Amino acid sequence: MVSPHFLLALSSALTLVPARPLSAPAPLPPSEDPWYTAPEGYEDAAPGTILRIRPAADSLVTAIGANVSSIYNILYATTDSFDKPSFAVTTLLIPSKPAGKNGTRLLSYQIPYNTVNLDYSPSYALETQFASAFSDIGPALGRGWFVNIPDFEGPKASFSVSVEAAHATLDSLRAVLAAGQGLQPGSHTRIALWGYSGGSIPSEFAAEIAQLYAPEINLSGTAIGGLVANMTHALEVTNAKSYAGLAPLVTLGLATRYPEVQSYLDKNLKPSGRYNATMFNSAAQMATFDAFGAFVNQSIGDYFMTGNEWLYATDLEAAVKRNWQMGKFVFAPTAPMYVYKAIHDELSPVEDTDVVIQKYCDNGANILYERNTVGTHQDEYVRGNARAWAWLVSVLDESYEEVYDSAGCTIRDVTIDGATTPGGSMMAGVPF
Repeated sequence: MVSPHFLLALSSALTLVPARPLSAPAPLPPSEDPWYTAPEGYEDAAPGTILRIRPAADSLVTAIGANVSSIYNILYATTDSFDKPSFAVTTLLIPSKPAGKNGTRLLSYQIPYNTVNLDYSPSYALETQFASAFSDIGPALGRGWFVNIPDFEGPKASFSVSVEAAHATLDSLRAVLAAGQGLQPGSHTRIALWGYSGGSIPSEFAAEIAQLYAPEINLSGTAIGGLVANMTHALEVTNAKSYAGLAPLVTLGLATRYPEVQSYLDKNLKPSGRYNATMFNSAAQMATFDAFGAFVNQSIGDYFMTGNEWLYATDLEAAVKRNWQMGKFVFAPTAPMYVYKAIHDELSPVEDTDVVIQKYCDNGANILYERNTVGTHQDEYVRGNARAWAWLVSVLDESYEEVYDSAGCTIRDVTIDGATTPGGSMMAGVPF
């Protein structure tokens, strides 16, 4: 039976939000803000149902600039890694002049926030921690596109729980389409996903499972770069190097949803010594680059009584198999994909991406995959940006078949060492 408390909350969510937001106060951090908790009875709601909606902070509207008319935070129902009821938050940015000649356009932009700290969720930290994203968001709004930015890690900041992140991403699209803020329903809205590195994880998994989990979503294309196609391999190659901090971040992320992972950590992290459980667990409060700095060049096996064998522990196997390997589900993405990757990516081997893309191509996918012969993981975030943007424009503005091959796969090496944003300026503040 549906809870009356839930019905009341749902009624309020859908009827009390003005077409243009009133003055909105500065929000509290998600860990302190009751708005970020789901109303009683949310478990009865279908995935994508809006549970709460509110105007975003006025300062964010000002920071984004003239091309945005209003911004909303939306709390919505979704499902976790076990297909059980959960909830998440997304941010919907509404353009000042929506492109609507042949339907509306929606870009879902997955920010790589890569942390187990809920207070770094984009809905709260977009203006402060992820302002570099404005160089992509602004031009999208300028073209009249709506922009969706989901907190895809969910209410526990479950970094690397990829199935849950994919669910949250797809359900955020259901929620914004239902919000009644100018987006046209169903096939009248063209939708594209975009994400790099940690943002490629929910984007890729969402594209992979979309036809099974959310077949009604009119996904027109997905642009993904810096893929972390096999997280286990990524942890192998980054151990004792500059990105060693990735290991505690993703493992603690798994532990938020998998009790057996937390139990393994509790039993096998060293209780004392230089490399101990307290230090390892401290990564749960860190932003990405803080963790990279704290664990730089460390061998993560030094924290475990099992040494470097920790990564292959039986207790981690089920969670790892479900969440850390792209391309493992039945379906190849049905919408076109643009994939960009540095051949010398030092965080995630390019060979892992090659394997996933070839699998998709063998199953009939339409993909342009460009492997850059120069640069590193962070370099390609910058150098691939303009190419990804041009591809997204073709997908959303319906010129794709005029510019790119619309059947089969094109896999090619390129040499790109320039770095511009969609607006033509040099990028700064690159996130992982």
